[in-house]
Amino acid sequence: VQLQASGGGLVQAGASLRLSCIASGRAFSSYVMGWFRQAPGKEREFVAAISWRGLTTLYADFVKGRFTISRDNTKNTVYLQMNSLKPEDTFAYYCAARNSRNWGHFRGPDEYDYWGQGTLVTVSS
Repeated sequence: VQLQASGGGLVQAGASLRLSCIASGRAFSSYVMGWFRQAPGKEREFVAAISWRGLTTLYADFVKGRFTISRDNTKNTVYLQMNSLKPEDTFAYYCAARNSRNWGHFRGPDEYDYWGQGTLVTVSS
C-alpha cells in the first residue's frame, strides 16, 4: 500500500490542524493505522493509532485530550485532528500502516509495515 499524508502547515500556538493520509489499494480496512512524528536527527515517536474498524484508539500521553485519530474506510483515509497546538508539537508527521487487523499497543515504528512521506507541522509561539 502507498500512503500520502497532507495537511501540515505553519500555525500559531493554540490553533488547530487536521492531517490526512490517503492509502492506495483495496485493503485499507485490513490495516491498523498510526501517526508518528519526528524531528531532524531524532527517533520517530508514536502519536496515535486506530484499529481497522476505527472502534479502538491509542494515544501517546503527551497528546491525550488534544489530538484525535479517526478513519474513513470508505475513503481509504486516516485523519489526525490536532487542537490546542503547542510549539513543542513542531515535527514532521508520518502516517503508517500495520498489515494486520489484530489490535495491540503498537507504539513502535518497527511494528508498522508501510509509511507515507512526512507532512511538516510548525507551530509558532
